[in-house]
Amino acid sequence: MTTAAELRRHTRELLAAHPPADTDRLDFLRARFDAGLAWVHYPEGLGGLAAPRALQAVVDAELEAAGAPGNDPRRIGIGLGMAAPTVLQYGTEEQKRRLLRPLWTGEEVWCQLFSEPGAGSDLAALGTRAVRDGDDWVVNGQKVWTSSAHLARWAILIARTDPDVPKHRGITYFVCDMSDPGVEVRPLRQITGEAEFNEVFLTDVRIPDSRRLGEVGDGWRVAQTTLNNERVAIGGTPVPREGGMIGKVAATWRERPGLRTHDTHQRLLGLWVEAEVARLTGVRLRQQLAAGQPGPEGAGMKLTFARLNQEISSLEVELLGEEGLLYDDWTMRRPELVDFTGRDAGYRYLRSKGNSIEGGTSEVLLNIVAERVLGLPAEPRTDKDVAWKDLAR
Repeated sequence: MTTAAELRRHTRELLAAHPPADTDRLDFLRARFDAGLAWVHYPEGLGGLAAPRALQAVVDAELEAAGAPGNDPRRIGIGLGMAAPTVLQYGTEEQKRRLLRPLWTGEEVWCQLFSEPGAGSDLAALGTRAVRDGDDWVVNGQKVWTSSAHLARWAILIARTDPDVPKHRGITYFVCDMSDPGVEVRPLRQITGEAEFNEVFLTDVRIPDSRRLGEVGDGWRVAQTTLNNERVAIGGTPVPREGGMIGKVAATWRERPGLRTHDTHQRLLGLWVEAEVARLTGVRLRQQLAAGQPGPEGAGMKLTFARLNQEISSLEVELLGEEGLLYDDWTMRRPELVDFTGRDAGYRYLRSKGNSIEGGTSEVLLNIVAERVLGLPAEPRTDKDVAWKDLAR
């Protein structure tokens, strides 16, 4: 099933068998997955039809026109954008069939156990240990900045399984059940007042070897699949023209002419153009993805996303003057998703500060763009051939 007409017909058959107005939301999502219309480029039986990725838009348009329910990607973005591609590429058939369906329908939320207090920008320096014990791995360590850990059933986890080799070579990739004994989630209250992030403590957590992704010691290579997809998910999310944060500022500009100045006008024009260029670049990047896995180009999109969000939110606060200093609610909450456009300007300004940290710091992403996109010489490294256990910490 590789043509738009065939997919359109198949989608209409789904709608006829499961009318959105009369079908429970979760039942409809499960039926959509089973029909291969969740992500059409995935294999048959795993939510797809092995069709060209670009044809997903045909399915989405038919479903939207019919008022069909969605799976709320903002709430389950880590599962959709990071865990699913990694499970698909490295998981066993049993893992794919167990994990992908409830991931896509949103029945099981995922989080990402990568960063640590001493291993953020230098992720390969991570110290969480996984020690083999029969058919299990016993994991001990601490992870930090974990979005949605308070909601998650599953986590993608990287841990050190061999301290006697250089840091990139002694890492293994696991799927961790967040409901297992020894997993403790604590909220991290942010400058916004909310705690969408968490720190996670792992104490003698037993993970069966059957929940390992990839080979032992090959976790860094597996993690690159996750990280490349993460940057595309953060920086390359499709938005309409004047969507997102630039739309909020443009609307304020049009509706409240008394706030305008010559300087803010010039800045708004420049940022509007940059936002549109970024949007069109994202369209091109997603077209490239239709031909294969994401590469380092996603790092450039994520860099642009972070910078633009911060500059646009700064302009919005300045444009609003004293009103921009107000803040709607400092209540400590543990939200299910980040809503940049649903809160006030103060929230957008504060929350956007995290955009240059999450998903890889801007400084690290600049190195990735320099080395892997532009082909510039790599920075000198003194730890390349040193065993992890011998590194200065």
